[in-house]
Amino acid sequence: METNRSGPTLTAEQKPAELQRGLSTSSALGLNVIGMVGVGPFVTLPLIVAAMGGPQAMLGWILGAALSLCDGMVWSELGTTYPEAGGSYAYLKHLYGERRLGRVLSFLYAWQILFSSPLSIASGCIGFSQYISFFVPRSVHPLFSGRLLGVPIVLSGQTLIAMGACALALIVLYRSIVAIDKIVRWLGIAVVLTLVFIIFAGFAHFNAQIAFDFPAGAFHLDNAFFMGLGAGLLVAAYDYGGYYSACFMGAEVRDPQRTIPRAVLGSVVIVGTLYLLMNISVLGVLPWREMMHDNGSHARMFTMAVFIERLYGHGAASITVLLIAVAALCSVFALLLGQSRIPFAAARDGNFPSWFGAIHPKLRMPHHALLTLGAMTMICCVFRLQEVITALVVIRILFQFLLQGLAVLMPKHRRERKVRGFRMPLYPLPALLALAGFLFILFSRPNFSREIRTAGLILLAGLAVYSVRFFSSRRSTQPNS
Repeated sequence: METNRSGPTLTAEQKPAELQRGLSTSSALGLNVIGMVGVGPFVTLPLIVAAMGGPQAMLGWILGAALSLCDGMVWSELGTTYPEAGGSYAYLKHLYGERRLGRVLSFLYAWQILFSSPLSIASGCIGFSQYISFFVPRSVHPLFSGRLLGVPIVLSGQTLIAMGACALALIVLYRSIVAIDKIVRWLGIAVVLTLVFIIFAGFAHFNAQIAFDFPAGAFHLDNAFFMGLGAGLLVAAYDYGGYYSACFMGAEVRDPQRTIPRAVLGSVVIVGTLYLLMNISVLGVLPWREMMHDNGSHARMFTMAVFIERLYGHGAASITVLLIAVAALCSVFALLLGQSRIPFAAARDGNFPSWFGAIHPKLRMPHHALLTLGAMTMICCVFRLQEVITALVVIRILFQFLLQGLAVLMPKHRRERKVRGFRMPLYPLPALLALAGFLFILFSRPNFSREIRTAGLILLAGLAVYSVRFFSSRRSTQPNS
């Protein structure tokens, strides 16, 4: 070991491992795409149709894409200004003050990730297991069911399949970012081809009278219309979620100034177009009224399987189910990869337990944060899919989207955007539209107060933990009298 006047100098072998910039533009785009698609659009079409009361549900997909595009510009500005691990954690810290409010908000964001992220990833695992149950219907029978703090839980063969999906994703992710770069590229292609196949099948047998069979008063702008639109946009926000996955990998992206905006905005345009075309094509084959009624058939749970079965038979439907299950598994892969960087960034910043900040010495990835998030996801697989979607979207809006949207309007960011990073067109209009859209989703539904209370409990618990850590650290740094 060499020395100088400043003290010891570490050799290359002794320096602590750091993250590696190995994610290319095409792979970052693929990461966002597979994070967005998952199982969501394949199982939530009946939910949006039911919420809006007919094929006018297509409006939910269009406005959802517009909202995602506006918010994607916010992410692009922040991602190129602060291309660091953790994404939103870094943005909130820098923009609200690294030693003041920003430190509290960034901690609370990382804190809620410990709850919302495992639920989000578990929703992909549960969706995977539900589609796999198409082949093993007995797996849906519960081995145990009950309630945990008032929330329904169930343990079944489906639950074990969901946990296995998470374990498989962990095994694949336990490698360097350079190796993952190649995997992500191919997974993105597979997911897009699945959507393209369904779109092609639908438009080859398209019936416009079925697709555009609007009920009377479908576009009457009354209270019921806006309530339905709010519920539909909430589901669309869940399905579009993931266009920002590459931002969490800011410290591992090659050329972030070019890569992040292309990955974020490109994924919204690609997936938004595919979603809209896919849902129009399905509505042109399956009557929307059939989707709205749960009569014990597969029409709601396996909408895409029923759709393909009517066109090409049971064998083709089975292949489609497998493709959708793979898409769900891809989303688990993408979410675990990106969101494991958030507790890692908080730990490296001294704002979280240092255990989360460990980097594998050879693979150069945050293995402790990854494995912890994976373990918590397996636990969350005992919840029902429909129980987590609404709470997830509301918590993310409150702790992430609104805070970031406000941050890009603040004087500090207005100064920063003049000297570096991506600049959104028509600033600040896209940010204002994104804020308005998220607020509409929050307050347009009749039972939004329940999710607000859940978010409030997480906030209070986080503030209590932060206070304990803050005062403990102050006592430890004070000199002994």
